[in-house]
Amino acid sequence: MDIPAIGDAEELSCDVLVIGGGTAGTMAALTAAERGARVLLLEKAHVRHSGALAMGMDGVNNAVVPGRAEPDDYVAEITRANDGIVDQSTVRQTATRGFAMVQRLESYGVKFEKDEHGEYAVRQVHRSGSYVLPMPEGKDVKKVLYRQLRRREMRERIRIENRVMPVRVLTSPEDGRAIGAAAFNTRTGAFVTVRAGAVVLATGPCGRLGLPASGYLYGTYENPTNAGDGYAMAYHAGAALTGIECFQINPLIKDYNGPACAYVANPFGGYQVNRHGERFVDSDYWSGQMMAEFAAELASDRGPVYLKLSHLPEESVASLESILHTTERPTRGTFHTGRGHDYRTHDIEMHISEIGLCGGHSASGVRVDDHARTTVPRLYAAGDLASVPHNYMIGAFVFGDLAGGDAARYTAYEGALPADQLAAAHELIYRPLRNPEGPPQPQVEYKLRRFVNDYVAPPKTGAKLSLAVAAFDRMTGEIAEMGARTAHELMRCAEVSFIRDCAEMAARSSLARTESRWGLYHERLDHPERDDTGWLHHLDLRKSASGAMEFTARPVEPYLVPVDGFAPAGGPARHLGEVELVPVATAGPREAAPAARAQASPAPGGADGPDGPDGPDAVSAPAHGSASSPRILELLALAEESPDLAALAPYLADPDPAVRAAAVAALGETVPAGAGPALAARLADAAPVVRAAAAAALRELVEVLPGGPELGAGLRAALAVPDPAVRSAALEALRALRLGDAELYAASLADADPEVRIHAVRALVSVDAVPELAAAAADPAREVRVAVAKALASVHAPAPAPLDPLLADADPLVRGAALGALASAGCPGGYARTAVAALADAAWQVRAGAAAGLSAAAPDAAVPALAKALADANADVRKAAVLALLAHRDTPEARAALATAVSDPDADVRAYAGRAAV
Repeated sequence: MDIPAIGDAEELSCDVLVIGGGTAGTMAALTAAERGARVLLLEKAHVRHSGALAMGMDGVNNAVVPGRAEPDDYVAEITRANDGIVDQSTVRQTATRGFAMVQRLESYGVKFEKDEHGEYAVRQVHRSGSYVLPMPEGKDVKKVLYRQLRRREMRERIRIENRVMPVRVLTSPEDGRAIGAAAFNTRTGAFVTVRAGAVVLATGPCGRLGLPASGYLYGTYENPTNAGDGYAMAYHAGAALTGIECFQINPLIKDYNGPACAYVANPFGGYQVNRHGERFVDSDYWSGQMMAEFAAELASDRGPVYLKLSHLPEESVASLESILHTTERPTRGTFHTGRGHDYRTHDIEMHISEIGLCGGHSASGVRVDDHARTTVPRLYAAGDLASVPHNYMIGAFVFGDLAGGDAARYTAYEGALPADQLAAAHELIYRPLRNPEGPPQPQVEYKLRRFVNDYVAPPKTGAKLSLAVAAFDRMTGEIAEMGARTAHELMRCAEVSFIRDCAEMAARSSLARTESRWGLYHERLDHPERDDTGWLHHLDLRKSASGAMEFTARPVEPYLVPVDGFAPAGGPARHLGEVELVPVATAGPREAAPAARAQASPAPGGADGPDGPDGPDAVSAPAHGSASSPRILELLALAEESPDLAALAPYLADPDPAVRAAAVAALGETVPAGAGPALAARLADAAPVVRAAAAAALRELVEVLPGGPELGAGLRAALAVPDPAVRSAALEALRALRLGDAELYAASLADADPEVRIHAVRALVSVDAVPELAAAAADPAREVRVAVAKALASVHAPAPAPLDPLLADADPLVRGAALGALASAGCPGGYARTAVAALADAAWQVRAGAAAGLSAAAPDAAVPALAKALADANADVRKAAVLALLAHRDTPEARAALATAVSDPDADVRAYAGRAAV
């Protein structure tokens, strides 16, 4: 392709420019538009399926739901997880605004798990705080957000430009404020300039920094399109970045590089173990310290490390499969199948990811205040790019909202865009076209990221980090020599320049912080101790006027929420200047240098010769096959216009099932008036693919559909459809929308399908139908009886008597569930004696349930038996006994028993036992 002239640039104008169409960017655009701003959203891919949410989300890690968690507790938790280096005012924004954001997302149609009474089903995954809110059907989050962007009132204010990649934020020569961006079209190669009143960076983390163990450039733990674009743009715009030495390192599935999803598995009873089946993690929160424990176990003779699932009952394994194989990493099931592995027979071997930079999962990012403002006026950062530690998805939405709201105050810049900045951006973008035979991007990127692994990944030393800086300086020339022929290759070359910038920032920042902190994230072998006296500071970096990378140690501000073990005093910042490298030129001193040889000609392919893999990495997107009917193409175009139900009606009645299924999908995406009854009608469609699409759409939209009589009638009619998946979906919708009663739900207890009967049980809980639930205790299916036991503990006024037949059930899992239900239903007199006797049962599930039930018994009956249970051979039984003893901690006997458990070999048991003193 030809290099376009700067003067031929397409110029765009807006009040608020949002760069990145993922989690934070979408929310920033919506909020800014709602505040009246003209918004331009630039996305280098396509907003419909871009960003980390593209494949959905299986749960929220930081939901501070009233009644389940307190904002101050969450702020303290994150402060401890980040070793005290926290601006609590930013973390508190997520803590206090997160619940309103959950409700806002829910109003859009994002579905969070709720119990039978409609309350949020928050889980306790870590040993303190209940913050995890599952999203078992969270695969469509991005689709829901895109639907909001495409609403008519939003389309009038938000212009979306897909396939446009910014490379630099433009700043005013007069006052340094952000005034726009320079970009190019990743399909046509056209140069694009933008003038704006404010700029919001929401480009995600730098996930493509370290090289995965597989060697695949794009096989990263994070979304591989996140190449550090925003980190580099913020740096070159003059913004301060902070915590760049605090890396993101995650546990993952060995050889798959996807998350092991302990957050999902833990509520089902899964946990991490070494090869002996022993839990070993002592840390209370997912942090660098936890990763240090993980790495140490992995490197010991107790490795490998596993996510243990094989001990779970079939119904739990099936539920996990339905979540883990459809959300976030849909190829996960294929990977396990290809290895002949099954969760029923194989636990999941885990390993450690490559390093990356990510504010949302560690602490490294662009410095922001509690309104998402960076240190550059009118430049904002949100999401994983912004340094708000452990902010996760809800935090990304919160700070996107804050950024969009604050940025909406400004109107488009009207002056001339700075010619020197435009020329520099133009050179960065198009120089590979002048050298089409130069080294290809995959080879240069492989070499760059191999250096990251060799010299920057922990454990760190000053010598290795200094070698890294030298390597990245040297590779600046090699990057400038890269060749390209197409606009797509230009995009990849620009990304390599971003990765190099991030790699240098990571190496120099790690050199500057002369201590160890955050466990594995910043482990310096030459400075192994944490130094709170000298280093309870943020480490900020910025680009100096001379173009050098300089550092400032900024004291942590006094906390809003006190945290034991840390006492920041604030005070003035300490300017460090440029970091000093460690001399590593030779292996010891020389008496005299050897004579210089004649200079050899540079080897082809760069200063060091060809390097990297044997051939370029080939990464291809999934191919989209041709539609089987032109009617589907018509539908896709129609859906972009937010059609009403009448416009979709002909497609919903089309003879071709594929067209009808596509019409149902369009109905779920656009949600016109009358969508609920129309979807309910499709539950009775003759084609399974159409019924499945309708059931999925109803589940996705249940929070936003009006529950009128017409929809209720359609859902009742669906209970007679022969397809059990349809009947389950209808019951779920009836329960969630409060459109059924005990008589209706009880009728489904006679359904032939156990899954339908379980949905009927959940529905009966929602109307507190205890007699009907008690009648289901004789159900022939074990999984239904287990559900009944849990249900009887979940009604508003639980009592132990309805549990009687389940306590005598022949199946140990049912007995265990019934005994555990006594913790909520009450465990008086005879029930306490039953539970004490059950502590000798052969099945560990029964013993664990009995221990849990005794938490509600009288102390004189419970404590002696629970104290004996602390010697049980099964760690889960001992854990249940400790948790039950904590309910009796007011008694000296319980405290004495707990004191003996603090040295238990199981990490969970001893950690919970230690809470007796809290």
